Amino acid sequence: MARFTGQPAESFDFKEIIYEKKDWVATVTFNRPHVHNSYSTLTLQELTTAFRDASWDDSVAVVVLTGAGDKAFCTGGDVKEYADDYTVRPRDYWKWMGVFVECHDALRNIGKPTIAKINGIVAGGGNEFNMACDLAIMADTATIRQVGTMVGSVAAGGATQWLPIMVGDRRAREILFLCDPIPAQKCLEWGLVNQVVPREQLDEAVHTMAQQLINKFPECLRYTKQQLNYWKDLSWSNTIGHAREWLALHFASVEPYEGMKAFVEKRPKDYIGLRQKAADGRSSEFLWGPYTQACGSCGTKGIPQDFQFCGQCGTRLG
Repeated sequence: MARFTGQPAESFDFKEIIYEKKDWVATVTFNRPHVHNSYSTLTLQELTTAFRDASWDDSVAVVVLTGAGDKAFCTGGDVKEYADDYTVRPRDYWKWMGVFVECHDALRNIGKPTIAKINGIVAGGGNEFNMACDLAIMADTATIRQVGTMVGSVAAGGATQWLPIMVGDRRAREILFLCDPIPAQKCLEWGLVNQVVPREQLDEAVHTMAQQLINKFPECLRYTKQQLNYWKDLSWSNTIGHAREWLALHFASVEPYEGMKAFVEKRPKDYIGLRQKAADGRSSEFLWGPYTQACGSCGTKGIPQDFQFCGQCGTRLG
């Protein structure tokens, strides 16, 4: 007979998360403080495994999600991975997003109450993990922001779907369009978190909330969670497949190339340069223009419009 039980936390050989289980609480920690707890593909795969184990373990009543160190909770996907891999092979972003969706589904459908313990910076996909949790407690020194339109992406892995539900339409647009950091007190006022406490009281506040949840009936909690997930599930299921397709295709365009390369190279993004190309009637969707030229010497076709020489034989074009 198949038995759906958890394993000892120490039996997992995780590289990029920390997984602990004690006194009815499972704690899952993003453990990449050297990159402000941004997540790689491996991080997402390890998170999925931990969430499944916590879901199956009857000795786990509450799951806490947090970040290692004191600087960041999670700052979203690893932009270097995006810049190095997916601007080169956009189709692989489609595969990556399958891993991302699986991870979020495992967390949202874990069947137990989840608490985001926000110990530091929350950015991009980090806020999507925050919103995927049922409850959130935030240190008073932490901030939350979305950064998609700054780096050449769209926060359609939860933020565009869930922010309007949580904070309202106008506030969601402000967060997603402007990308400004939101201080802790405003996060509380807008409904992004449940509590804000001094940093030194964060552990105690999360422990207190966890104890309150432990002292409830687990089956009633599980079904209450399922009912409350309705609007999140509806918006997610209706849009995430579209987001996966569009974002993968978008990685073949100039915006993510410029935004993510600039981020990795620590230089300003050329927002105005892209706008000026469009204003001048040139293509702003391709790095070197659309593939409109052909070489009269060697016959090569599909040469970008802005190229002055054929990349195959070196002949001057035009």
